[in-house]
Amino acid sequence: MAGPELSNPAFFDHQGAAIAYRRLDGRTPGLVWLGGYRSDMLGTKAQTLSAWAAANGRAFLRFDYSGHGESGGVFAEGTISKWLSESLAAFRALTSGPQVLVGSSMGAWIALRLVQELRKAAGEGSRIAGLVLLAPAPDFTAELIEPALTKKQRRDLTEKGYFEEKSDYSPEPNIYTRALIDDGRLNRVMTGPIDTHCPVHILQGLADPDVPHEHALKLVSLLPADDMTLSLIPGGDHRLSRPKDLDLLVRAVEGVIAQAGNAAS
Repeated sequence: MAGPELSNPAFFDHQGAAIAYRRLDGRTPGLVWLGGYRSDMLGTKAQTLSAWAAANGRAFLRFDYSGHGESGGVFAEGTISKWLSESLAAFRALTSGPQVLVGSSMGAWIALRLVQELRKAAGEGSRIAGLVLLAPAPDFTAELIEPALTKKQRRDLTEKGYFEEKSDYSPEPNIYTRALIDDGRLNRVMTGPIDTHCPVHILQGLADPDVPHEHALKLVSLLPADDMTLSLIPGGDHRLSRPKDLDLLVRAVEGVIAQAGNAAS
């Protein structure tokens, strides 16, 4: 499913960074796309959801974190707290009514933290109608990166403040900073039960080389069973961008919207 014709992004300022976004008006629950580490809002999954939203008259918001895609800012200065703050600002300024958060990889972590922060504010937690999480990587800095650090990487973190790692998705290496890792510990969500107060559907590839499916199973164990759906996808990699993966994504979104409607009626 191809996305609608792309327009130039709009921008809003958040703490000095120009945050790029694209928004479709439509009925609610709307969709909010939360991308992954070093990804942007023009990826295949976001485009697929934009096309689906346009065809179904559904509101849809996508944006790039600072240092990503078309937004301003420096990528290496980013942390989970910084990108969460931008996500909260976008959610509050650019959406209204109930929303389904669709988070990919790191975006799933941002989505879970977004729920926690919104639930602290009167009346805002109820605006989350559901979550669809793809190859979710909550707490990836503490759960997946730190335990696997080599001696050289630990030395680079201490001496340079960052280390580099070859990326399978870009000619440029991934950069992980000490600030990102330290801040990640402050944003952990997998330390106990996670009550989202909404339906959650997780899509996880069984051939994911970056986020093992055991990580998704651990997340599932912390979520309320009655509102939790897990789809394990044979042969699915971290991107989950094959045509059949995209079809499953759309069906998951439709299912969560239907569940949200049943709960509200």
